[in-house]
Amino acid sequence: MLYPIAIFPGDEQHAWGVEVPDIPGCFSAGDDLDEAMASAREAIEGHLEILAEDGAPIPVASKVTFHAANPDYAGCTWAVIDIDVIKYLGKAEKLNITLPGHLLNRIDEYVKNHPDQKSRSGFLAKAALKALEHA
Repeated sequence: MLYPIAIFPGDEQHAWGVEVPDIPGCFSAGDDLDEAMASAREAIEGHLEILAEDGAPIPVASKVTFHAANPDYAGCTWAVIDIDVIKYLGKAEKLNITLPGHLLNRIDEYVKNHPDQKSRSGFLAKAALKALEHA
């Protein structure tokens, strides 16, 4: 999931600040822009771990355009951090499903040619999440 981050510029006396608008209370900082972005990933992952441990829902990411219209973020630099939220959704459960053979072959071929798709199950989980985000 692509989480937008709002980056507030730093100066000689202040670090670069980062806020994750879709995850209430998720903030970080860094001495420069690169460090701020790296610490944002750590902050998001730490926040999602806590939410998962508490059984709380994982927040859905909004588009940057949605947040950029908010005057609280005027003057911010925007970036997105790609987080694999699958691992925060709970323990994996085995499932028996039936799919048409041609579709299954297409899924397997896609997974084989896209290393970021670690498995058929991972592909199906990401596809389901994407569909649910837009529901």
